[in-house]
Amino acid sequence: MGESLEVEVERLEPTRLTIRVRGEDHTIFNVLVEELNRDEHVVFAAYKQLHPLTGEYTLTVVTDGEEEPLAALRSACERLKEVYGSLLNQLSRG
Repeated sequence: MGESLEVEVERLEPTRLTIRVRGEDHTIFNVLVEELNRDEHVVFAAYKQLHPLTGEYTLTVVTDGEEEPLAALRSACERLKEVYGSLLNQLSRG
């Protein structure tokens, strides 16, 4: 999207994280939630669009306590960076 990314932590607890994000859309959240739900310690991960005209979303991650939700989010982002980095490398070779 054309906007800059803005992230605000709305709620941070030992097993729950909710962030508000502006400047992204469903594309990134669909992939991120799918990756979060692959983590064995994530018991819930979902996002919602607050209003179609604002471009604001909330992302919620709940873990089982074996992993902090912020750590789970960071790990999911790192895994996605590896996947997309590999994709870029393969495309540039072809």
